[in-house]
Amino acid sequence: MTQPTGPVPRPGILDIAAYVGGEHHGSIRLASNEGALGPSPRAVEAYQRIAGELHRYPDGGSTKLRQALAKRYGLDADRIVCGAGSDELIGLLVRAYAGPGDEVLYSQYGFLMYPIAAKSVGATPVVAPEKGLTADVDALLARVTPRTRLVFLANPNNPTGTYLKAEEVARLHAGLPADVILVIDAAYAEYMTQNDYSDGTGLVERHPNVVVTRTFSKIFALGSVRLGWAYCPAAIADVLNRIRGPFNVTAAAQAAGVAALEDVEFIDRSRAHNDQWRAWFSDAATALGLTVHPSVANFVLVDFKGQRPGKDDAEAARLFLKERGILVRQMPSYGLPSCLRVTIGTEAEMRAVVQALRDFLAA
Repeated sequence: MTQPTGPVPRPGILDIAAYVGGEHHGSIRLASNEGALGPSPRAVEAYQRIAGELHRYPDGGSTKLRQALAKRYGLDADRIVCGAGSDELIGLLVRAYAGPGDEVLYSQYGFLMYPIAAKSVGATPVVAPEKGLTADVDALLARVTPRTRLVFLANPNNPTGTYLKAEEVARLHAGLPADVILVIDAAYAEYMTQNDYSDGTGLVERHPNVVVTRTFSKIFALGSVRLGWAYCPAAIADVLNRIRGPFNVTAAAQAAGVAALEDVEFIDRSRAHNDQWRAWFSDAATALGLTVHPSVANFVLVDFKGQRPGKDDAEAARLFLKERGILVRQMPSYGLPSCLRVTIGTEAEMRAVVQALRDFLAA
């Protein structure tokens, strides 16, 4: 029997397929769902003002940021926990409430960080099938067992762009045991204008086992500063504050976040831009003979399967776009190999993508 020659990680760690983000080296970057208009100028100015204070530790409690979030969304600041992106908060929740022998449940096309976080603590990720690229409440509930500790629901969902109505999310929660935490990942909530949608904070107010995570990486376009937050029942907020890093959010991120929240006009303009060019691109790609799945977020899922003889290879299309400096996201890791996810960018960027797709299909 061969003996280890060095430190050995815990069982399951080497079974994790590391998360790979969208590519970065291109002139048109539409692979990571970044805000098309960039960050608010106020956020940029606030970030820059911190430059002279880099020797100071940040406020470990993110006090001003939590107060700004509470004011903007009508929440209790004491129940907000800030993190280095919502990714950190997802990891903290799994670390706090799951471990070997436990199960973490999520939907078929949910964010890849859910199973990664589960495996990192020795828990077992369990996937529930979807219907029409949309989370299926009945399928999720059918897979709840006595070992289930957390259920993750991305709403709206990345990469499909679909969402569950508020009444369906409430039905999902009502079917869960009291000791199972429902985590609603509402990273794209700011793009939503549908009357039947809720980000889930109302459920947090009424129940002790619901958490909502949010991010500044999408419509606020602050992905590089890594800033997210969670709204939690008081007991869960207390747990997360006990295990997070003492200075897990930088001073620059906190300052930029506060300024971004205050610039309501800029966020409204970003949402309007997204609505306009998501519809335009969806129509244009459909006119090319491609299948474009309806989306409520700042991206669309384009399916190349069976549209044109010899032209149904999404990877070939991705590489063709890349040669023109256009980066979009491949989907095999999500089980959608015939699809590409295209972020909604500027007008010029979206027109360039459509022209490149037209040339690809005509080649």
